[in-house]
Amino acid sequence: MTEQVERRRQSWREFRLAYPGIITVLFVALVSMVAIDGWLVYQRVRYAREIARLRASMTDQERRKADMVIAAEQNRTRVALELMRRQANIDKDLHISVAVDSGVMYLERDGALLREMAVDVGSEKRVGAAPDTLKIVAPRGARTVERVLGANDRWEIPKWVYLDRNLPVPGDRMVAGALGPGAIVLSGGAVIYTHPTNGPLSDTTYVLPGAIRARVQDLRAIAPNLTPGMSVYLY
Repeated sequence: MTEQVERRRQSWREFRLAYPGIITVLFVALVSMVAIDGWLVYQRVRYAREIARLRASMTDQERRKADMVIAAEQNRTRVALELMRRQANIDKDLHISVAVDSGVMYLERDGALLREMAVDVGSEKRVGAAPDTLKIVAPRGARTVERVLGANDRWEIPKWVYLDRNLPVPGDRMVAGALGPGAIVLSGGAVIYTHPTNGPLSDTTYVLPGAIRARVQDLRAIAPNLTPGMSVYLY
């Protein structure tokens, strides 16, 4: 048993000596994750204290009114999303539905499921520099297909994307294939795109906030069925 323990120690020591770069990267990644977790906890505590301070300054009647407003807004949102889901189920025409919270996209017609596809949804984020900031949220509601883009089609990458990625903003932000081999531009400006091989969205770990990223094979499979004006339900 002693020899086995000693052998493991020697192997770990040899590994550290042979791959110091990997050990350093793992250590930095661990420290970064701990720091991010600490920052999130701090923000949560700060927000909770601010909410408590604001509520403490209210009268009982104002607190009850605020709680009623919040509850009404939450119920209204839930009802709207449920109606959107039901509308998608009864739509007789070919359409796309996206369950945003579940990360699933469907190609449907008249209640029949033709294809189910896993997607990544960009996280909610505030971008830009104060006072010129913009809050980006996941797209929801009823949209329509405006354009279907291919690998060589150009798309203007928003300036805030470069700033969010700490990249220099080029003079020409119209990039061919910026949204990958295939993409769908929806009414309102939201996009359903695939992983590109060039541009600021080529990083697989980065999903464009306010957008939906699908797998290349899935979008290629449904592309022949996509036409401008087709309904897209996001709930």
